Amino acid sequence: MRPFTSTISFEEAQRRLRDAVKPIARIERVGLERAAGRVAAEDIISPLDVPPFARSAMDGYALVAADTAAATGDSPARLQIVEHIYTGQIPRTAIIRGTCAEIATGAPLPDGADAVVMVEQTKLDGDNRVFVAAVAAPGQNIGRRGADISSGAIVIRRGEVLNPGRVGAVAAIGRADLDVYARPRVAILSTGNEVIEPGTPLGPGQIFDVNRFTLAAVVEAHGGDADARRPVHDSVASLGAALDTCADADIIVFSGGSSVGEHDLIVDLIASRGEMIFHGIAVKPGKPTAFARLRANGTPFLGMPGNPTSCLSNAYVLLVPFLRAVARLPDVPDRTIRVPLGRRIVSQAGRLQFYTVKIEGGAAVPAFKGSGEITSLSQADGYIQIPADQSVVEEGILVEVTLF
Repeated sequence: MRPFTSTISFEEAQRRLRDAVKPIARIERVGLERAAGRVAAEDIISPLDVPPFARSAMDGYALVAADTAAATGDSPARLQIVEHIYTGQIPRTAIIRGTCAEIATGAPLPDGADAVVMVEQTKLDGDNRVFVAAVAAPGQNIGRRGADISSGAIVIRRGEVLNPGRVGAVAAIGRADLDVYARPRVAILSTGNEVIEPGTPLGPGQIFDVNRFTLAAVVEAHGGDADARRPVHDSVASLGAALDTCADADIIVFSGGSSVGEHDLIVDLIASRGEMIFHGIAVKPGKPTAFARLRANGTPFLGMPGNPTSCLSNAYVLLVPFLRAVARLPDVPDRTIRVPLGRRIVSQAGRLQFYTVKIEGGAAVPAFKGSGEITSLSQADGYIQIPADQSVVEEGILVEVTLF
């Protein structure tokens, strides 16, 4: 066995990952229905005013405001209705003094009208006339042409994430598709002679592949396209062949084979094919994590621990920020709560520990079982950080929980 001769701090690992980020440059065109969550690769400029016409903001009557200057409840203005205007209909009659048009919300304003009174301030007199019992001001209840977006305005800037509101703005100017940055392709593969696919009979000494599915879920949730492969046996030939098939990926993530045993071959294989940027982080779980850049094409490679909790924990704190930076997505803001610790925790000094907890009865109850137990995460709501120089966290102390 080859023990770790040194490890780097978690903060140093973060720094090295940040320094290695190369934002995706590949661009593709997508339909608007598939644009949500993508990153715009172009400035989008409106070719028209939105709305493209002045329109009513209320159901009511379009009129000349001056006709209502003396209107009151006791002495309303009496106007002749010359037209009924609905959405999608072009007004045919201009409004002059003494006339008005019944109008629906969103319908085009007729020529000559400079205000709309809401229907609640009016009363029909049964002779195609209407009484208006309130004074209207010019411009009242009218959405002017271009009030939302003016022709020539930048609607979306390159690099902005297309959230639902921004997708709506693109639709409002009539665009059906747009250029976005490609989602990074992330090749995912589990290694180990004992690892088999779910759905196949479990033989003696075998375990089902967990990491392939947890890593793929993380990648898809954070801007990447997961290319999950079948597990590969621990041999130089099979691992090398598997690595060769990942040549077109933007990021490669293997799990297993990143420790220091005689049969953990990935680290040696990667070191022979590229630059090892780090191997070993002073964290728990997840110490045997490696990061490298392959010599042939510069592809970043993350070697994650084989233990499911270690793998997923480091995926959250290391892979996610790296992937999002490559995908040109902003960092995910931490969601944290401060609650009392429900039970005393003893931690191994010398390593920063991400200790999973679940929230029960307003307290953080320890959920961590061990690096190999996926329920340490599946039954947890978040984690607390225990500094490397701290070995005990006492029951009842307020802790900050970062929620998943």
